[in-house]
Amino acid sequence: MAVPKLRFKAADGSQFPDWEEKTIDEVAECLDNKRVPVNAEERKKRVGVIPYYGAGGIQGYIDDYLFDEELVLLLEDGDAFDDFQTKSIAQYVTGKSWVNNHAHVLRANGNSYFLFASLEHKDIRKWTQLAGASRKKLLKDSMLKITVNMPSLPEQQKIAELLSTIDTVIEKQKETVSAWEERKKGVMQKLFSQEVRFKAADGSDFPEWEKKKLGDCCSIKTGKLDASAAKENGKYKFFTCAREDSSIDTYSFEGVAILIAGNGDVGHTKIYDGRFDAYQRTYVLQHFTENPYYLKTVIDMNLPRRIASELQKGAMPYIKLGTLSDLIVPYPINKDEQQKIADCLVSFDEVIEKQKATLAAWEELKKGLLQKMFCIRTTE
Repeated sequence: MAVPKLRFKAADGSQFPDWEEKTIDEVAECLDNKRVPVNAEERKKRVGVIPYYGAGGIQGYIDDYLFDEELVLLLEDGDAFDDFQTKSIAQYVTGKSWVNNHAHVLRANGNSYFLFASLEHKDIRKWTQLAGASRKKLLKDSMLKITVNMPSLPEQQKIAELLSTIDTVIEKQKETVSAWEERKKGVMQKLFSQEVRFKAADGSDFPEWEKKKLGDCCSIKTGKLDASAAKENGKYKFFTCAREDSSIDTYSFEGVAILIAGNGDVGHTKIYDGRFDAYQRTYVLQHFTENPYYLKTVIDMNLPRRIASELQKGAMPYIKLGTLSDLIVPYPINKDEQQKIADCLVSFDEVIEKQKATLAAWEELKKGLLQKMFCIRTTE
């Protein structure tokens, strides 16, 4: 058994007993026999306030409950087993709940939150089996044999208190990020519907807006490189279709550009000013006739609807050149009004990015604690 790198001490300063490796069968009672699946049509007739849980968390709300206690739900089937480092495979539930047959239900013998934290990012793939061509399933008998490292109950409680406090901070920070994003959306809607208009410096009204195609506002190209061209610690930015930037030792573009992911994280936009290169499915917009920061906000607002309208049933979303070049751009004729709108929305982006950075810092703190306490990896 791996020895935890971070331990709590008792109130008198003494060491708690060593952790012991135990099976889930030894540390929890399985309540799978109490689960009841309810199909979507039936749930529509039984809408209530009780959360209805499945493998992916809350699937909806229902008018009755099966449980009224602290529980740990463990994924029974789905795709998250392979993504355990970034996705939670366990859920912590309190109060009234209803659980379907896609999540195992566990009543902890010790501290429920500690058991949840032990399992949340645990690699349990060796206990799963294939159900069909590729979908993995965790059968009850195998689930009960999963091993977890367990400290004494007093140490469990101390760890659970710390982690639950951090989780509370993380959830509140997520709410803060969402609130700022919603504020920005509301402001964008008012600005682009022209419900709210800026005034000129002398207090006069700006001229009426016009419309034209995005292709008439800038040049639109794609990069030429494969994603494998990225170089660690390269001199220049390398933009692919992922949210995270890469680097490279050469550049093909220079100046202000809007970068749009053509597949992968399709439709995600960035703006950059400098030397860079781009992946072959990343669109590069340059040589602007209108304010690029203003254009980015218009793209962020209108492109998702355009992508959705062109998406064929069952197909993976992607962007064609015409998707961008024919995108209609409502724009103020006066460049000062464009700048005022851009400045307003950029200020929102700056606040949102700061809030996201705070969230990321708390999430990294939790990952570090999990690594030290449970000897597990939560990142590649």
